[in-house]
Amino acid sequence: MTTEEISQKLKAQDEFFKSKQLDDLDFRIEKLKALKSEMKTQEKAIIEAIYKDFRKPEFEVLSNELFVIYKELNLFIRCLKSWQKPKSVSSAWLNFPSKDKIYRVAWGKVLVIAPWNYPFQLSITPLIGAIACGNTVVLKPSEYAPNTADILEKIIENVFDHKHALVCQGAVETSKNLLNQKWDYVFFTGSVPVGRIVSQAIAENMTPHTLELGGKNPCIVDETANLEVAAKRICWGKFLNAGQTCIAPDYLLIHSSLKTEFVKKLIDTLKTFYQSNFENNPDYAGIISQKHFDRLVEFLKNEKLIFGGESNAELLHISPTLVDAPDFDSKIMEEEIFGPILPIYTYENFEEMSEIIKRFDKPLSLYVFSTNKSNIEKVNHEFDFGGGVINDCIVHFVNDKLPFGGVGSSGLGNYHGKHSFETFTRQKSIVHRKNWLDIPVKYPPYNQVKLFKKFMNFFR
Repeated sequence: MTTEEISQKLKAQDEFFKSKQLDDLDFRIEKLKALKSEMKTQEKAIIEAIYKDFRKPEFEVLSNELFVIYKELNLFIRCLKSWQKPKSVSSAWLNFPSKDKIYRVAWGKVLVIAPWNYPFQLSITPLIGAIACGNTVVLKPSEYAPNTADILEKIIENVFDHKHALVCQGAVETSKNLLNQKWDYVFFTGSVPVGRIVSQAIAENMTPHTLELGGKNPCIVDETANLEVAAKRICWGKFLNAGQTCIAPDYLLIHSSLKTEFVKKLIDTLKTFYQSNFENNPDYAGIISQKHFDRLVEFLKNEKLIFGGESNAELLHISPTLVDAPDFDSKIMEEEIFGPILPIYTYENFEEMSEIIKRFDKPLSLYVFSTNKSNIEKVNHEFDFGGGVINDCIVHFVNDKLPFGGVGSSGLGNYHGKHSFETFTRQKSIVHRKNWLDIPVKYPPYNQVKLFKKFMNFFR
């Protein structure tokens, strides 16, 4: 889509927003219900599309993509009217008599740029929030998942008029054309380098935005951890979606006394999960593209492999791989791995572990496996990260009562559930003064300076 075509579409969306039709809560709720109904109709096509893009297992599509969306839709349909009500706050006594309220109002035209790793869920979830809050939306899905992008476009066209919501497909040039437009809000999910580009592109118009990025997520296993449980939960969290998850553990930090035992448990767990059949296993996803496959294979060159490392360029397959303590300045540790490769380090004490974690920018997530309350509290207090889990991985994502987002280079802002409602609306403050009392002291001529100074003594 050219810049001119995009501009025309946005003009229509701008006019639709200004028509105030989106102020109608019932209209917005009906659109959410229609979206849910259309998704149910297209479920089989959605599963097939994501499989065609990178052989994602049906169970993972159902649990990580569709279930999350249905849950979000149900929540907004049930709670939107309650959330939308103006919130009364106590008045400042200087304004007596008055009634003060905070209104939540839509931003206007919203751009959602979605990633490829959860191509349906990470497209639709922010769109739900934006639509529910009364915005118009342009959704830019990832060009790396073209089949999913096609089914997204079909679903959105079947539910929404273009002036309300539309899908804009394309590659880098399309993204640039979109970012050159003036938006009221931008929601981006993707890598840290691209997030910086997005932030710079919209800075000229001072556009408010959310950035959901990633980082080097540490996973700590201390000497008090339940190793059987930790091995299962770490292997699940890391190798789900073939490691292509922004909140997956990026590297493992194991107390030195546990390394040999725990690595054996990790290997045994992987063999149990995938029945030692990694290449053609229907429960294990592929890598999204040749570019991403080549990048991951390059990471493994000259590294000491503990387990795995097999790859198939034709299938874009890389088996679950454990790497022994790569150099911190190696390619594998320069950036988020975003694939089925798990570096493993050991530490002797908290200070050594802390030194490793603080080599990297603030991560999106942090995980600690421990039964020692003091150790857990120390980790939580010492490190800054977007969100975390004790004795599991990535499960904080599914609780819509928790805000999901990063900090520093791992992201800006958050969403999920009511937090999405707060992201896709802004607060408008209204003071409603009454007319039956009007104290003259604030008006010129200012003859009450001495009196006001005495009044100010209460605040000094």
